[in-house]
Amino acid sequence: MDAGDAAMLRTQVLLDRVHFSPGEIDARGGTNTTRALAAFQRHQGLDASGELDARTWEALTAGNTPALVTHTLSAEDVAGPFAALPEDMMAQAEQASLGYETLLEALGERFHAAPALLRRLNPGTEFEAGAQILVPNIGEAAPLAEPARVVVSKSDSVVRLVDAQGEVYAQFPASTGTERDPLPIGEWTIDGVATDPTFHYNPDLFWDADPSHAKAVLPPGPNNPVGTVWIDLSKPHYGIHGTPEPQNIGKTQSHGCIRMTNWSARRVAEVVKPGMTAVLEE
Repeated sequence: MDAGDAAMLRTQVLLDRVHFSPGEIDARGGTNTTRALAAFQRHQGLDASGELDARTWEALTAGNTPALVTHTLSAEDVAGPFAALPEDMMAQAEQASLGYETLLEALGERFHAAPALLRRLNPGTEFEAGAQILVPNIGEAAPLAEPARVVVSKSDSVVRLVDAQGEVYAQFPASTGTERDPLPIGEWTIDGVATDPTFHYNPDLFWDADPSHAKAVLPPGPNNPVGTVWIDLSKPHYGIHGTPEPQNIGKTQSHGCIRMTNWSARRVAEVVKPGMTAVLEE
C-alpha cells in the first residue's frame, strides 16, 4: 500500500470513529468519503471543501489514533457456518437463515471494511484460527448521542443525525430510491426498531419482481434484503434499514426505502426511539 492509500485509509477510519462515516472502508476514497469529509469539516467549523487539507488532517488526527490494530482470529470467528446463498427471493425464503457467505464477508462487516482491503492488508495470510491480522481500528471515539431528529437527504445520499440546536453531529451514506420508487419526501415519525428482522416479501410492491413469485417471508441474517436492522417509519412499507451489499451504499439506488450499511444502521437504531421525527428531503 502506497503513502496515498495509507493516508486515505487512516482518513476513512478516523471519520468512521467520529460518526462521519465514509461507508465501507476501502483505502480508495470516492463520493462517500468526500461527503463525510465535508460534513466533518462543517462540524469542526472548517471550510467544507470535502478535500483533505492540512487543517482537516490536523483535526482528524488530534488524538494520534492508529488506523490499524491487530486482531487474532478465534475459533468462533472462523466457525461460520459460511455458505453461498441463492439469488432468487423464493429460494432465499427456503433457507434457515441468510448468513455470511464467506469469512472475509463476516470480517469486513465486523471491521467496516471491504473484503478486498482485508486481503491487501494481510497478503499471504491464511485466515484461520490463531492467525493475527491487521484490521481497521473502528472503535468509537465517543458514544453516539440521541438526536432531536433524523434527516435523510436524497441529493446528498446520506442520513444525518441532528441535535436540538440544528447541528449535524453524525452522518452516514445511504441509498434513497429511484424515479420509479421515489423517496417519500416529507416529515414522518419513527414507529419502532427491529433487529435481525425477517423480510416480508410482497412482489406486488416491486415493479421489477419476477412474475412467478408469490408472497414469502425471508429469514433473518446479514444477507437478508433489509440487512440486520429495520427502523420503521410512519409511511406504510417504508423504513431505514441495512443491506447485504455495503459496497453499493450511496452509489446505487433502492426501491424507495433508505438503505445503509448494516453497521451504520445499527448505530442509528441504537439512538433513535418511537415518536422521533424523520425528515426525508430532496
